[in-house]
Amino acid sequence: MIRDRDLLEMIDLLRVDALERWVRLGWICPAQAEDGTAFDDADVARVRLICDLVYDMGLDEESVPVILSLLDQLHDARRTLRAMAAAVGEQPESVRHQVAAHARHALGRRET
Repeated sequence: MIRDRDLLEMIDLLRVDALERWVRLGWICPAQAEDGTAFDDADVARVRLICDLVYDMGLDEESVPVILSLLDQLHDARRTLRAMAAAVGEQPESVRHQVAAHARHALGRRET
């Protein structure tokens, strides 16, 4: 976990007013500690992404939450897919083959 002052030093383009606004808007949800705000690795990555979207790509404030929402959905779908793959992987071979066949059929792919 890093503090906001360290985050501001770490990312050149980041300004304190922008960071505070992004937190208020809910784009970043850092932990609140007794001695200030604390950012984890995911928060830092998200701040870097927002900086790229706003400063490098010039996206406006209405576009950023749409992009963030889509990326959050994508990450959630990947987590769900990993969990499903792990659950299927623990099943007997016959069940794994049935699941694979159903998935190929649902995707419109031929049996290989």
